[in-house]
Amino acid sequence: MTVHTEILLIAIAVSIACAIPGVFLVLRRMSMMADAITHTVFLGIVLAFFVTKDLNSPLLLVGATVVGVGTVWLTEMIHNTGLVNEDASIGIIFPLLFSIAIILVSLYSGNAHLDVDTALLGEIAFAPFDRWIVNSTDLGPVSLWISLGVAVINLLLVMLFYKELQLSTFDSLLAGLFGFMPALIHYVLMTMVSLTVVASFQAVGAILVIGLMIGPAVIAYLWTDSVKAMLTSSIIIGIICAVIGTEVAFTLDVSIAGAIATTIGFALLIAVICTPKTGYIATYLRQRHLRRHYRETMMLCHIYTHMNTPVAAIENGIGTIHEHLNWNPDYTHQAASHLKKQGLLYVTNGYYMLTDKGVAQVKEII
Repeated sequence: MTVHTEILLIAIAVSIACAIPGVFLVLRRMSMMADAITHTVFLGIVLAFFVTKDLNSPLLLVGATVVGVGTVWLTEMIHNTGLVNEDASIGIIFPLLFSIAIILVSLYSGNAHLDVDTALLGEIAFAPFDRWIVNSTDLGPVSLWISLGVAVINLLLVMLFYKELQLSTFDSLLAGLFGFMPALIHYVLMTMVSLTVVASFQAVGAILVIGLMIGPAVIAYLWTDSVKAMLTSSIIIGIICAVIGTEVAFTLDVSIAGAIATTIGFALLIAVICTPKTGYIATYLRQRHLRRHYRETMMLCHIYTHMNTPVAAIENGIGTIHEHLNWNPDYTHQAASHLKKQGLLYVTNGYYMLTDKGVAQVKEII
C-alpha cells in the first residue's frame, strides 16, 4: 500500500468517525461545544503526559476524554445558574481550560515533543510514518487503526442507542418520561465527541476535526429531512470531501488538512445555494412565484370589480389599466399575457374581461 493510499484511508476513517457524533451535535445546536472540546481536551493530554511521561500511552486518550466530558459538565453548571446563556458559558470554560494547558506546557514540557501546534494543527502527511508493527509484521499506520476503531465504536453506540439519542435530541422531557435518562445519553454523546477528537489529533489535528465533525453534518441537514438520512448523508459527504481534498492537495502540493477543510467549505457553499427547500436558488424561485401570483391575483380582482360597469373601458382598458393598478405598462402586459395563457381573461373592445374560469377563480379568493 502506497503512502498516498494510506493517507487517503486515514482521511476517510477520520471523516467517518467525526461525522457520526457531528450529526447529533448539529441537531442539538451544540456545534460550538465541538470547538470547545477540541481545544480543552489538550489539557487532558497534558495532565496524562505528566503522569505517564509517554506520548504513546493510552492514558492520554483517557485523560483527554475525561476533560472533554468535564468541559461539558462545567459549561452546563454555569449555564444552569441562569446568569449567562450557553454560548457565554462556553466562552468562559473553553479559554480557561485551554489556557491552563498552554501554561503547563510552557512551564514544564520545554524538552518534550508536546506543544500546541502538535494538537491543533496536526499533519496527516506524517501519519503513515507511525506504524503498528506486531511480531515484525507491519499492519499499517497507527492513526488508521485508531480512527477505524473510533468510527466502529461511534457507529455501534448510535445503533444501540439510536431511539434514545433521537428522542432525547428532539424532546428530552418525553425521553425522561419514557425512562431513557436523557442526561446520561447526553454525556455518552459528549464522551463520543471527546474520544473522537483526541483520537484524531495525531492524524489531522483539532482544527480539521471541527470541520469534519460539523461541516458534513450541516450539509446533510440542509439536504435531508430525517435523522437516518442525515447520518448516512453526513458520512458519505465526509468521505467525498476527504477524498477530493486529499487528491487536490497531492495535485497542487498544498496542505492536506487545509485542502479537505476548503473542500468542506465549498460543499457547504453549494448546499446553501442549491438545496431544494432552503437554498438561495429555491428561495428566489419561490419568492418570484409568490410575487407573480400576487400580481396576477390583484389584476384578476381589479378586472372583476370593474367588469360590466360603465367605467370598465377605462378601468380595465388595455392602455389604461396599468395606471389604475399603479404598475408600469411592461409589468402589466406580462401579467395579462400569463393570465391569457391560463385562459383566465380575454380582450374585447379594447379592454380586459374575465372568462368563466377567471370569474370562478376570483370568487374562490374572495
